Amino acid sequence: MTARLFEPIQLGAVTLANRVVMAPLTRSRALGNLPNDLMVDYYAARADAGLIVTEGVSPSPNGLGYPRIPGLFNQEQAQAWKTVTDAVHQKHGHMFIQLMHTGRVGHMANLPSGARILAPSAVQLSGKMWTDSYGLQDHPVPIEMSEGEIESTLEEYVRSAELAIQAGFDGVELHAANGYLIEQFLNPHVNRRTDQYGGTPENRMRFALEAARRVSERIGGARTGMRVSPYGVFNDTGAFEGIEEFYAELSRKLSQLGLVYIHVVDHGSMGAPQVPWSIKRTIRSNFTGLYILSGGYTAETAERDLLDGKGDLVAFGRYFIANPDLVRKLRAGRELRLPDPATFYTPGAAGYTDY
Repeated sequence: MTARLFEPIQLGAVTLANRVVMAPLTRSRALGNLPNDLMVDYYAARADAGLIVTEGVSPSPNGLGYPRIPGLFNQEQAQAWKTVTDAVHQKHGHMFIQLMHTGRVGHMANLPSGARILAPSAVQLSGKMWTDSYGLQDHPVPIEMSEGEIESTLEEYVRSAELAIQAGFDGVELHAANGYLIEQFLNPHVNRRTDQYGGTPENRMRFALEAARRVSERIGGARTGMRVSPYGVFNDTGAFEGIEEFYAELSRKLSQLGLVYIHVVDHGSMGAPQVPWSIKRTIRSNFTGLYILSGGYTAETAERDLLDGKGDLVAFGRYFIANPDLVRKLRAGRELRLPDPATFYTPGAAGYTDY
């Protein structure tokens, strides 16, 4: 009998060969913020995954907060990404691009000329950011976005989604997790606004829902997903009063928009607070599209939760770094290599395409 993890599943208009998802993994190899031949090899080698979700890709020059992360806001970047999607499709794989605007998570030394560090509120992120030019630097105080800047940023998401389809992607994942721009609007620890984009839960959801609505209207709900991280603490977020009711309502509204999937982050296996099953269960019941599980899964625990109906697909992250043949290894029960954390974000092939 075929394990549920290795059964095909329909995702919008495409049929995935299995339910294994390659989770989005920042790898910082995009010199000049452009995909390159190394990235073509890296993703093509992992095309056995039912679905690949790319590393975070900025829809705006303002969202390139980390060194060497890729963008998708002009034709040159779209053409470069086309070489990646072509290579994956030639191996019968499927790809969604994750659109990640970093918001306040960044430094001017990592941004192109004319770009700015924007956020819902002028609340400085603690800690430091690596820059290739100056080493570790304090995060700057971001510029609080005007309503005009909010509108133009939403349109950047739409334009980037259009470019993604031109570049051959099967769809787009809107990154509303891990303390980046969309979650900065969702979370009251970061969002101190008193206008229509802040304050009440309804107002704090507005940016995320507008991004989802506009993108899905432009490219189709069957090609639009969203990643969320309730109870996540990354980038100074964290739980807040009424969080379970908040994400229950957010998932219900995302379902009404017809998004194809919701991807729920749980970093409990990495030391973050565990995401209670109660909120996962509520999101699962409120959202009628597919549910992507994540969080320290093995083949055995993935199979158990799929059979229990807790989700439809399972995302694997770090295992994919050192095991480009992860699907075959999981199917055969083979031992998995462990990745080298020292090479997670370094430029070049070491720890990237040499496993």
